[in-house]
Amino acid sequence: MKLISWNVNGMRAVLGKGFGDFVTKEQPDILCLQETKARPEQVPMPLELGGYHAFWNSAEKAGYSGVAVFSREKPLNVTLGLDIEEHDREGRVLTLEFPDFILVNVYTPNSQDGLRRLAYRQAWDEAFRLHLVKHAANKPVIFAVI
Repeated sequence: MKLISWNVNGMRAVLGKGFGDFVTKEQPDILCLQETKARPEQVPMPLELGGYHAFWNSAEKAGYSGVAVFSREKPLNVTLGLDIEEHDREGRVLTLEFPDFILVNVYTPNSQDGLRRLAYRQAWDEAFRLHLVKHAANKPVIFAVI
């Protein structure tokens, strides 16, 4: 299985920079993208992703954060976020369950200049850790993180 994780720093921007050619060349089974900065309806998807199942978790705030997963195999289950409203507004976590493992795609928040969001980040880290522990009790967990 080939899994690729990539912080694209904007899905619309990467589309014009050979994204489709990259997918064709690499042929990932699962492609995890972070910092998509878009909703799926805002992005004309390249034909190279035609054979993939697409899953997105976008931020409420337009043009901010967001993650997406493209998978050849249809997952058994998909969940968005951590099930904590405070953290789920930013579209940072996407969890997919497959027969043999659980995949968590995450775009971790930073603490920002002057550590303005340090308290938030510390609370987020603990919530994310608990999310991983909960899933690891059922199956092996793979997480793609940036």
